[in-house]
Amino acid sequence: MEEATPALWNRNFVQCCISYFLMNFAFYMLMPTLPLYLVDTLGAGNADVGLVLSAYTTGVLCVRPFSGYLVDCFSRKPLYLFAFFFFSLFFCGYLFASALSLLMVIRFLQGGFMGLTSVAGNTIAIDVIPSSRRGEGMGFYGLTINLAMSLAPLFAVSVYPVHGFDAIVWISMLASFAGFASVGLIRCPKRDKIERPPFSLDRFILLDALPSAFSYICVAIPYGMIVSFAILYGKELQVADPGYFFLFMAVGVGCSRLVSGRMVDRGRLHSVAIASIVLLVVVFAIYASVRTSLAFYLSALFIGIGYGTGVPAFQCLFVNVAPNQMRGTATSTYLTSFDVGVGIGSLSAGFISSAYGLSAAYWVGAFCCLLSLVIYLKLTKPAYAKHCLL
Repeated sequence: MEEATPALWNRNFVQCCISYFLMNFAFYMLMPTLPLYLVDTLGAGNADVGLVLSAYTTGVLCVRPFSGYLVDCFSRKPLYLFAFFFFSLFFCGYLFASALSLLMVIRFLQGGFMGLTSVAGNTIAIDVIPSSRRGEGMGFYGLTINLAMSLAPLFAVSVYPVHGFDAIVWISMLASFAGFASVGLIRCPKRDKIERPPFSLDRFILLDALPSAFSYICVAIPYGMIVSFAILYGKELQVADPGYFFLFMAVGVGCSRLVSGRMVDRGRLHSVAIASIVLLVVVFAIYASVRTSLAFYLSALFIGIGYGTGVPAFQCLFVNVAPNQMRGTATSTYLTSFDVGVGIGSLSAGFISSAYGLSAAYWVGAFCCLLSLVIYLKLTKPAYAKHCLL
């Protein structure tokens, strides 16, 4: 008799997806509207916008390497609730910050708590997903953040012109606290007691996954450019409704996620990852050359397909080389890699666009994807074959 396929969509996994979606929806409401607020209200330039946005990444990177150690050593749900609460609370700061320096401090502190929140949430999700359906499960779980990254900006740019930035902040805070409440409904699996490991480099960074991290950083750089400057780029090109960029991107992400996770589970991990990177190289080159609204929106669709396809494959590259007691470290390394890339993208796009325009920044993004492909073929794929535990 064939073994029954273990259930994926149980109560715990559903609550993991809901809480993670709401957290990211709240945060990414600010991504397209904060630059508009900085430029329109505070008179900031593109370089200043890049600095304020990248302060979040700095905060994440100060906390996230230690987050994996904490999640592996202590009870995961209390850590998740603690970090989620303070992440939500810091939205209040945006209501009172009227200077660039204060906004940078708020984003730095909120980024630190998001660093711990995302690691704890991802690790709990891995715990509740059956190992035989990990690729599919992480594909759907990752879909929540991709949908949030796509739908939240679309919603935000429709609210901002009518109700202003304060309304964006209130909606974000309410969504985040709703996600906090959802965490309380998760029942985490009981973990065997293990001896607390000593402090060492491999407790903060999964060394076996470093080749995957280098490739992922490169492919995340243009993503940081997209989420930070897509609206401003659309205005530069005189696109009538640039906010719809994120709707087309969300459609691409959703369509690709329906199949990519299952393909990973069927042993096509490298094929999925390589196909996604190749697609992104081509699409970002086209996006950098865009001159019409149609090309702008089609680029968004295929950018969504590229990232939606690649994310479950990349996450498995990290998780599958880590023993169970180091899942937190694997998740931390995976998310840190993405945030490093997004931070570099946000910061570099600001400076490049100030000197040469946003089109030049996206050409750099296309080159980063090409570099990611080279690293993947030369380093990531052989290293995974050597260290994979499945």
